[in-house]
Amino acid sequence: MSSTVARALRPVGTAGKLFAFALDVARGLFRRPFQLREFLQQAWFIASVTIIPTALVAIPFGAVIALQVGGLIKQFGAQSFTGTASVLAVIQQAGPIATALLIAGAGGSAIAADLGARKIREELDAMMVLGIDPIQRLVAPRVLACMLVAVFLNGMVSVVGVAGGYVFNVVLQDGTPGAYLASFTALAQLPDVWVGMIKALIFGLIAAIVAAYKGMNAAGGPKGVGDAVNESVVITFLLLFVVNFIISTIYLQVVPPKTG
Repeated sequence: MSSTVARALRPVGTAGKLFAFALDVARGLFRRPFQLREFLQQAWFIASVTIIPTALVAIPFGAVIALQVGGLIKQFGAQSFTGTASVLAVIQQAGPIATALLIAGAGGSAIAADLGARKIREELDAMMVLGIDPIQRLVAPRVLACMLVAVFLNGMVSVVGVAGGYVFNVVLQDGTPGAYLASFTALAQLPDVWVGMIKALIFGLIAAIVAAYKGMNAAGGPKGVGDAVNESVVITFLLLFVVNFIISTIYLQVVPPKTG
C-alpha cells in the first residue's frame, strides 16, 4: 500500500524538485561573475541548430493557417479580414509554439545530453568539490541563451509565416494583395506582437530549465542520458501547451480584442 502511494506521489515530488531547481537557476542568473563566453557559445550553438528547421516549419504553418482561415472566412463573405485573421493566428499562437517546439526539440535535447554526459562522468560533482556552482557556471548561460534565441526565432517565424500566408492566400485563394495588407490594422494591434514575444521568452526559459534539470539528474550511464533527453522533450511539450493556454487566457482578459 505504501509503495502504491509513493508511486502516486512521485510526480508531485518531481514537480517540487523542478520548481526548486528553477528557483536556484533564477538565483544563479544574477550571481557574478557572469559567464559571457559560455553564454555566447551556447547562443550561437542553439541558433545554428534551430534556425533552418524553424524557417522551414514556419512556411507550412503560415500556409495552413492562411488556407484554413481563408476558406472559413470566405464562407461568411468576409474575405477582407483574411489578412488580419491569419496574422493574428501566426503572431499570437503559431509563431511562439513553433519556436518553442524547435527550441525544446533541438536546443533542449542538446542541453540535456551535454549536462547528462557531464553528470555520468562525474564532472558536475568535481566542480562542486572545487567550489564551482554548476548552475551558475553551466546552467544560467544556457537558460539565457535559450531565451534570447527563442525571441529572435519567434520574430523570424512571424515574418516567414505571414509572408507564406500572403503568398498562399493571393496565389491559391485568389485573394487581393491590397486587401490582405490593408486588413493588418483592422483587428491587429501592437500588444498582439508583444504577447507573442513574451510567450517565446517564457517558452525558451521553460525549455532550458527542464532540459538542464533532467540532464543534471541523469543516472544509469548512457541509457540514462538518453532517457533524460526523451523525458525533457516530452515534459517541455506538455508544459508549453499548458502555459500557452494560461497566457492566452490572461491576455484576452486583460487586452480586449480590437473591433473593426
